[in-house]
Amino acid sequence: MSNNADRILITGINGFTGVHLEEYFRQRGFDVYGTVIDTPKNQNHFQCDITKNEQIDTVIAQVQPDYLIHIAAISFPGESNASLIYDVNVIGTENILKALVAHNIFPKKILLASSATVYGNQGKAVLDEEMCPHPVNHYGCSKLAMECMASNYFNMLKIIIVRPFNYTGVGQEKHFLIPKIVSHFKERKEEIELGNLNVAREFNDVNYIVECYHKLLLSNTESTIFNLSSNHPVALFDVIRAMEEIAGYKIKVKVNPLFVRENEIHSLSGSTQKLESVISLDNRESLLAMLQAMYDAAE
Repeated sequence: MSNNADRILITGINGFTGVHLEEYFRQRGFDVYGTVIDTPKNQNHFQCDITKNEQIDTVIAQVQPDYLIHIAAISFPGESNASLIYDVNVIGTENILKALVAHNIFPKKILLASSATVYGNQGKAVLDEEMCPHPVNHYGCSKLAMECMASNYFNMLKIIIVRPFNYTGVGQEKHFLIPKIVSHFKERKEEIELGNLNVAREFNDVNYIVECYHKLLLSNTESTIFNLSSNHPVALFDVIRAMEEIAGYKIKVKVNPLFVRENEIHSLSGSTQKLESVISLDNRESLLAMLQAMYDAAE
């Protein structure tokens, strides 16, 4: 371990977001360490089940991070094992915070990833941090419980909680919506099944999210919650049109009723007012540039 560079610990470092975070911070001179659930393939990665107190305790004591980004989670809302969702998302997070306090390790900043799903069905087009959360599934409930639990450590640790809205990018698995669309065009399929093409949601670039993480780490703010959003909803229709421009052909879109929700809000995004009061949001990639990068990288 270097004695000069800041040490950053990223939980779940081998996931979609973690891979981008690791590359980003390494390029900026940080000593980057991470936890993985499987056998590590990197000497700076540690096999660690965050639900096992002794395992995360060992990692924290060894790395002694100057910064910590906690993104390890059960992030699939359809996960059938509800107990596992709460064990990982709530108890796992508390194990990390308890280990820091127990070892008298007080990072310059800790970022905990919650989720925009904590808002639930608000009936509003733009969601802000002042709204009362109303999650509708175990994933959202577990993230809200994590937020409540973590707030008990605000007087001991410098913590920021973020609620990311939809984001995508190179390396995201094909079962997610935007990678699914990109892969269909890459494979030059004639038809794709989607839901309502006129519904608009945020589809932010993972690079934008990673940069926000960095700026928040360096900010003077703590003990609060931010939307990690752009307030820039994009209709699926526009995603399809952009991909047709990139791939050079038109695809037939079949609307599957199973993908269409009743009384669905036409446009949904996250307010950036609070986030912009702390950091600048001036480096947002265009939709076309993001899709082009994903298309070029697709196999």
